[in-house]
Amino acid sequence: MPYTLPIPISSLNVSPGEFRQKALAWAQQFPLVASYTSNCIEYPYGGFDELIAVSGGAPIEWNQENSFEELQHKFYAQQQLWCGYLGYDLKNQVEKLSSQNKDEVGFPDIFFFEPDLYLYFHENTISVYSKADNIQEILALIEATPIPAEFGTPFIQLQQRVAKEDYIRNVERVRDYIRDGEVYELNYCMEFYAQDVKLAPLSLYLQLNAHSPTPFSGFLKYGDLYLLCASPERFLKKEGRKLISQPIKGTIRRGATPDEDQQLQHQLRHDEKELAENMMIVDLVRNDLRRSCATGTIHVEEMFGIYGFRQVSQMISTITGELRPECSIADALKGTFPMGSMTGAPKIRAMELIEELEETKRGLYSGAFGYLKPNQDFDFNVVIRSLQYNAATGYLSFMVGSAITYDSVPEQEYEECLLKAQGIRKALGLE
Repeated sequence: MPYTLPIPISSLNVSPGEFRQKALAWAQQFPLVASYTSNCIEYPYGGFDELIAVSGGAPIEWNQENSFEELQHKFYAQQQLWCGYLGYDLKNQVEKLSSQNKDEVGFPDIFFFEPDLYLYFHENTISVYSKADNIQEILALIEATPIPAEFGTPFIQLQQRVAKEDYIRNVERVRDYIRDGEVYELNYCMEFYAQDVKLAPLSLYLQLNAHSPTPFSGFLKYGDLYLLCASPERFLKKEGRKLISQPIKGTIRRGATPDEDQQLQHQLRHDEKELAENMMIVDLVRNDLRRSCATGTIHVEEMFGIYGFRQVSQMISTITGELRPECSIADALKGTFPMGSMTGAPKIRAMELIEELEETKRGLYSGAFGYLKPNQDFDFNVVIRSLQYNAATGYLSFMVGSAITYDSVPEQEYEECLLKAQGIRKALGLE
């Protein structure tokens, strides 16, 4: 970008948090907006960068046939910041798979845009990058923008796509598949949705982020399509030649007191079923990284780490590897996509059974939202704990799921799904 300006935090007329909210509100005039935050949460290899990006133009065009290779070619030619996502159904370009289930939201399989202007928030400064010589003018407009109003809860009649008895029946079907040797583990998800909803997406996102602050939180606007994301999970990060993947497998509620919380986290850390789930996905991610990483460089840096978030504690493992010199960012992404924690093992058969068992096309859910930097580093989350909203049709949707193993108790898996939905339900004013 030709114009850059570092702004000292001390020179602002408002607090950094207020300025960020004003910047997000100012950004809503643009058709393309992406915002990322770590919420200052401590996390191995950090969370998302603190970034807001906007564009008044069109997104990057795709032929939708060889998206990973096309991404590499186009991004290498541009070498600018890109913001966007990889939808779950790009799996069909990775393997010989298909997606026939219903999709009421309407996000395309892949979406990226190159910002006209973006703001990086650092500890003591804000760096502003713009294609035009307008930075001082933009800063004045941002400071003059009102902070978004608090989310006013409209009447939302939330519906469950799969009834409890059908969910339990499908978990039993998964256990049958596991007994028959089809898979070892399968991530089975279900949708909650509402129709004809009129709401303010940014206010709802700020409410969601307040209820469920996470290290990979994000907001995306693509015309009338919105992603409101409170993800705790990293899909893949690239730092130089290093790749970092951090699958989550293992969930338990937070305690009402510090002692109870510690007891629950201890219970999670020693739960044989949760440990087995996590170990299977770690092995799967290691195998995925082998497709693009040099022999002998793949390491499990942390196994079964326990991390507490607002509603739940999670078991997280960290796997790293060094990208081979001949491999590109497309090789790294395609070799590991989609995240193994959202499929199961073995991966291809698990994805076939997901298509058979689930009633909703996953679309952006369990895909990856993030950014690519000009130096070809990148960071992508796993799109979970997230709302999707089509403002044109009024369709509001979110999905939750859990990993099914042979030892799974269907009623407990159902309760885990409801626990994961808690933050979104609170943000909507339903709890």
